Amino acid sequence: MKMKLSFRWYGESDPVSLQYISQIPGMRSIVSAVYDVKPGEVWGEESLAKMKKQCEDNGLVFDVVESIPVHEDIKLGRNNVDELLEVYCENIRRCAKYGVKCVTYNFMPVFDWTRTQLDKPAKDGSTSLVMYWEQMKGLDPLKDDIHLPGWDASYTQSEVRELITAYGELGEEGLWKNLTKFLEKVIPVAEECGVRMAIHPDDPPYPIFGLPRIITNEANLDRFLKIVDSPANSLCFCTGSLGCAKFNDIPRMVRKYAEMDRIAFMHIRNVRLLDDGSFEESGHLSACGSMDIYEIVKALVDNDFDGYLRPDHGRMIWGETGKPGYGLYDRALGATYLNGMFEALEKEKAKNE
Repeated sequence: MKMKLSFRWYGESDPVSLQYISQIPGMRSIVSAVYDVKPGEVWGEESLAKMKKQCEDNGLVFDVVESIPVHEDIKLGRNNVDELLEVYCENIRRCAKYGVKCVTYNFMPVFDWTRTQLDKPAKDGSTSLVMYWEQMKGLDPLKDDIHLPGWDASYTQSEVRELITAYGELGEEGLWKNLTKFLEKVIPVAEECGVRMAIHPDDPPYPIFGLPRIITNEANLDRFLKIVDSPANSLCFCTGSLGCAKFNDIPRMVRKYAEMDRIAFMHIRNVRLLDDGSFEESGHLSACGSMDIYEIVKALVDNDFDGYLRPDHGRMIWGETGKPGYGLYDRALGATYLNGMFEALEKEKAKNE
């Protein structure tokens, strides 16, 4: 297969071992990061070297980083932003030195993702991540102490309020301006290092609590790619993040950006869209949610996609416990499903050529 199948691994603290990951048929690459260094600090080479060796010892390749976090001061364009950009560039160089070819990142204000529940039970007993607008009603982070999943570990309530206020004053155009400065500094370094930078879309791709969101739809993806028109400035196309908004036609967008060779990394997962705009994460199979996984994969195969791809968030199934969305079993099922889809479509394409 041309695509490079990969799997997210959270390091030695991850209950899913590299040995288990290596047993998934067709698995090639590990997607990981240095998790014990704060945003804005330089990654230690010993950590990168260790991770590279651990992967190789298990027959895997460490060549995708997800992610090098972008410091809030870079996004806000304040304080020691120039120094922080230099650190970011140094981290790209260090990753490249140890074989990394793709670096994923995001430019989301304050929080990487928003959900209201991490363990919503389904009828079959599995659990998954969901976002229900009903559970968001009446919440005001500027007045209330909000404890949404994934928020408390990052910032104190007072820090959240300060950041939300700062981003509200910055607005979308201010965020675009600071993203432009980031790209103009970082992409030339990535080009020199042979690294493709892959921006992850906002999750979900619309404003939450008034925070500006800009990597959200086709028009904004077009605008982003034109800022620095280079294969090193590409997309991490997440079908679940972009797909939880009904205004995004995911198969058509995948086809468009695959034709342009501006997708460096695919995150493929399914979501079930609800009438009020809420969504539930689901099994990878097309029938399990609102995404047409067949058409998404066909768009990639038709355009000879040879980038990285990973099964994204899975349900927790068969009694597995661990990091919600990142258990072994359901992501392994997703990988196997995607493997079968790619094999069938690639053979069909070869037969017709």
